[in-house]
Amino acid sequence: MGMEEQAISRMITLIQQRGVHDAAVLEAMRRVPRHRFVPEHLRAEAYEDYPLPIGQGQTISQPYIVALMTEALELHPGDRVLEAGTGSGYQAAILAEMGMEVYTVEIVPALYEAARALLAELGYSTVQCRLGDGNAGWAEHAPYAGIVVTAAPTQIPPALPEQLAEGGRLVIPVGPRGGYQILWKLTKQGGELHREDLGGVAFVPFV
Repeated sequence: MGMEEQAISRMITLIQQRGVHDAAVLEAMRRVPRHRFVPEHLRAEAYEDYPLPIGQGQTISQPYIVALMTEALELHPGDRVLEAGTGSGYQAAILAEMGMEVYTVEIVPALYEAARALLAELGYSTVQCRLGDGNAGWAEHAPYAGIVVTAAPTQIPPALPEQLAEGGRLVIPVGPRGGYQILWKLTKQGGELHREDLGGVAFVPFV
């Protein structure tokens, strides 16, 4: 077993120990080469369970949080999902690996270009990338079975629940800049949003 394989196995074990048990999520986390989504000088740390800087003041979320948010979306292969905040492209790759139709929006041009190129190079052809404001979502492809927001706004952007399908889930960290946020899972039922608190998190602020 190579060092990378050992690191991946350790990462998966940690995620399971912290309560994520969805087999499809764990398998996707095992298969997506996380080291490709971090800067070269940090590759040795790619599979450790903490966030890493990816430049432009942004981070790649810790593996456990990616797994937790992905599991909370409760998606099935073929579902259409929106990601606000492409970042490194890692979350989009996980969703694509699970067989989703992924639409992802990034506001920082350098991150958008790098993520789009890497996702294409790795063969994730079901991911559509767009340069723009994630707060506005991507209305032309709505409704979505799931929406995941990978940076923290101070409140829920109104456009996102509108683009959610009936029965769909929105997973989003909300809270003050520079402080801790609450990770919310919002399920749309009868046009209403039902909230579930998934715990405290620390994300970079939404740009």
